[in-house]
Amino acid sequence: MHKTVITHGKAWFDFGLKELYRYRELLWILTWRDLKVRYAQTIVGVLWAIINPLFTLVVLTFVFKTVADVDTGGYPHLLFTLSGMAAWTYFSSVVAGAGGSIISSQQMVSKVYFPRLLLPLSKAVGALVDLAVVLVILTIMLFWYGFAPSSTLIYLPAFIFLAILAGVGVGLWISAMSIRFRDFMYVTPLLLRLGMFITPIAYPVSSVGEKWETLMYLNPMTGIIEGMRWSILGIHPPTEGLTLSIIVVAVVFISGLIVFNRIERKIADII
Repeated sequence: MHKTVITHGKAWFDFGLKELYRYRELLWILTWRDLKVRYAQTIVGVLWAIINPLFTLVVLTFVFKTVADVDTGGYPHLLFTLSGMAAWTYFSSVVAGAGGSIISSQQMVSKVYFPRLLLPLSKAVGALVDLAVVLVILTIMLFWYGFAPSSTLIYLPAFIFLAILAGVGVGLWISAMSIRFRDFMYVTPLLLRLGMFITPIAYPVSSVGEKWETLMYLNPMTGIIEGMRWSILGIHPPTEGLTLSIIVVAVVFISGLIVFNRIERKIADII
C-alpha cells in the first residue's frame, strides 16, 4: 500500500526513475522471459530472428528494385535496403511488443505491484536482439559486396539511441491507448505494415521530391533511417530534415511518458 501511495502521488514530470532503478533486476527477468517465450516451441527457434528480416528484405527489394527501379546511388539494392531495415526492424518490434505489453500481462499487473513502465521497456531491451541480428547480416553483406564501412560509422550509436527513443515513445502511446481501447491492438500491425512502405527503407527520401520531403521527415523514422544509412554506407548525408525528425522523436517520447504515467495510476482498475 505504501508504494501505491507513492505512485499515485507522482507529479506529471516524475516518471519514477529511482523506482525503475530499484526494480532493474525485474527488467532483465522480463526481458529474458520474453526472449524465451518468443522462440519456445518453434521448429527453427532463434533462426526466426534471421528469417523474418531476410524475408522482408526480399519483398522490399523486389518491389523497389525490380518493379520501381529505385536509384540507390550505385550501391546494391540489397545492401541499401538492409541498411534502412536495421532501424525499422527494431522500431516495429518495440512498437508491436510494447503496445500490447500491459494487456498481455494483465494478470500480473492486477495482482502484483511493480513499475508498469518496466513492461514496455522490457520489449525495447529484448528487441535489441533483432537489431543486432540485422547489423550482423549487414556487416556480412558489406564484406560480401566488397564495401568497407564508412568513416561516419562512429555516429551509428547516436541513431540507434534515437531509434530506441522513437520505438519506446510510440510504444508507450499505443500501450496507454490499448488499455482503454483494445482496438489499438488490432490497428497497430496494420499501421506498421503501412509505415514500412511510407518510410524510406528501400528508397532514398530524395526520391519523393522536394515537395514531400518535409512531410516525410514528420515521420521520426525517416531521419533515423537516413542517418543510419549515412553512418553505415556514407551516402545520402542527412539534411536539415533530420532536425525535424529529432524534434518529433523528442515530442513523441516525452508525451508518451506523460500519457503512460497518467494512465498507469488507473491500470489495475481498468484492465
